[in-house]
Amino acid sequence: TPTPVQTTSAPPPAPPATNWIDEPRTPGDWSYSSQGGGSTAHYVDARGVPVFSIVCLRADRRVALIRNDAGNATPAMTIRTETTDRTLATSTLAPDSAGRSRIGVYLASSDPLLDAMAITRGRFAVETPGLSTLYLPPWAEVTRVIEQCR
Repeated sequence: TPTPVQTTSAPPPAPPATNWIDEPRTPGDWSYSSQGGGSTAHYVDARGVPVFSIVCLRADRRVALIRNDAGNATPAMTIRTETTDRTLATSTLAPDSAGRSRIGVYLASSDPLLDAMAITRGRFAVETPGLSTLYLPPWAEVTRVIEQCR
């Protein structure tokens, strides 16, 4: 009689996270720079390409949230934090120095959404229809740009 052979298969893939805040952080790092009229925090991917920027426009007391390399994204951006979710209408911005398309929104430096982004637990999400969601850490660069605009 043949002996049954026991086969093992690879375990099934892990189910997707049920809560966006449990998603892994988008690979990359924040960088900070200051210029005469304000400051900027860029979240750059592993290739060093900025995928999201937070810009202080000090003279206007406004903060720009910019999705870089926006492609054919629709003109909306949803920011999710631990305490706040808000969908913002965006505008098409001039291409960056490498010719990549960008969309952005301008907020008053006192907007509570900025505080929620700076103090959220672990990460905040940037959702733009047509592009992959970014899960970004609220590191010191984020807070620094926001605070310098106030």
